[in-house]
Amino acid sequence: MSFVTAAAGPSAYWYLARGTGAVSLVLLTASVVFGLMGSLRLAAAPRWPRFAIDGLHRDVSLLAIAVLVVHIVTSVLDGFAPITLTDAVIPLASKYRPLWMGLGALAFDLLLALVLTSLIRRRLGYRSWRAIHWLAYLSWPVAVLHGLGTGTDTKAWWMLALTVACMAVVVAFVLLRIARAADSPVRAPALALSVAAPLGIAIFTLAGPLQRGWARHAGTPASLLASGSAASVAAQSVARPAAPRRGDTLKTPFTATLNGTISQTNEPDGAIVDISLRVSGGARGQLRVRMAGAPLGGAGGLSMTGSQVDLSAIGLASVLQGRIVSLQGQQFVARVADGTGSVLDLQANLNIDNNSNAVTGTLSATPVGGGG
Repeated sequence: MSFVTAAAGPSAYWYLARGTGAVSLVLLTASVVFGLMGSLRLAAAPRWPRFAIDGLHRDVSLLAIAVLVVHIVTSVLDGFAPITLTDAVIPLASKYRPLWMGLGALAFDLLLALVLTSLIRRRLGYRSWRAIHWLAYLSWPVAVLHGLGTGTDTKAWWMLALTVACMAVVVAFVLLRIARAADSPVRAPALALSVAAPLGIAIFTLAGPLQRGWARHAGTPASLLASGSAASVAAQSVARPAAPRRGDTLKTPFTATLNGTISQTNEPDGAIVDISLRVSGGARGQLRVRMAGAPLGGAGGLSMTGSQVDLSAIGLASVLQGRIVSLQGQQFVARVADGTGSVLDLQANLNIDNNSNAVTGTLSATPVGGGG
């Protein structure tokens, strides 16, 4: 059996795709706000002349598209999810969360339509261009739904706070724009839509992406659900170690011996490696390691894309959980923590018998932050 041999952790593309996704949301929000400011004729103040607002609206929109291109390219290059460049422009073509990826493609298409029609504005005519321009504003709520339905950080507090803040700013300017259009026949429908849209997005978020099992309901391929994500391997189907026995507090740092077995399950897009180890000596308990990866060419082996590490031992108040942060050959370092704030760095040196799938080795645990 081949052990995981490549560097650990998600690729740089994965981090860049996440970051550009969040930045895109902020830039799209700014573009919408500057567009509404221009339509509100907020040019009375000398510091905010109309041409300056229009210029900011144009420049921010172009910057948003540039960041979106980086977001798309890095998502494709990351390679973990089956996303292609055509998925970014053809709605519902993706095999990965087709509806939510399709919303992202639709938002991108609407922005492209805005740019292209702006380039031929004189030939198109002001009335036609204006209609397409207002239609492009739909890219913002569509992009928000795409991020909530597909984003890796949807459940993170900072991403939720960022999304709520962007929605609040846009709704405030939309309501101000509606208030200025006192005699417009579309005022009442626009007001109802401006209230119903954020309310609907909030209900959807609470009932969908924030619930357990959303990845499966969103249309994530079964192979990826089994293999895990670049951030954390999806070990939902793996039984957690039994709750540790109560006893004396485990003294750290400690060194212990490891004995157990390793198994590998092949998947369409890679494989999952499970290592079950008994911990004895300086500590007594169980260490469970699960790694997901993509196959390497040549001599074989796997390039790890995700991991899950669980340590239960006598003297621990609860199971410590975390992931591998460094991997070299048959040695790895994992950082695990529990709900009380205890954090340990685990360094494991393993010896794997590929004929019997038996594993032996040593484990060293060091508290993070100088605790003991």
